[in-house]
Amino acid sequence: MGTYSNQEWYIKAVQQLTTKYGDVPPPWIYSPNGHPYSMEWRMGGGESHIMILGEWLDQQNFDQAARIAYMRKYPPPPRWLQWAARFIWALQTTKGVDFTPYFEQLKSLGFEGVDHFEQDFNDERWE
Repeated sequence: MGTYSNQEWYIKAVQQLTTKYGDVPPPWIYSPNGHPYSMEWRMGGGESHIMILGEWLDQQNFDQAARIAYMRKYPPPPRWLQWAARFIWALQTTKGVDFTPYFEQLKSLGFEGVDHFEQDFNDERWE
């Protein structure tokens, strides 16, 4: 069990999310207009969601097929495709990673928006 698994706040949050969604959804479901590098994920409700999600995902111990199924349930917007690739292929870091082969694999798996990643990720509305 992880850091938060026995905490009352964590247990309550997971119960609420799994009642609503069937599991704990990824960040873009929590905040559809959020950007992966937003301060939203470092404080307040966004930070709590990331903590809950990370703990819950660790407990699931998904294999790659289950990770792909989870992403298919919650198709990521283009700006979140690096997050999706990191999750599916269990990448420990993204520093210096060339995402081109991962994006090609996402495309071959039927994920949409790969060709719009840069445009969506760098859109001025996120600044």
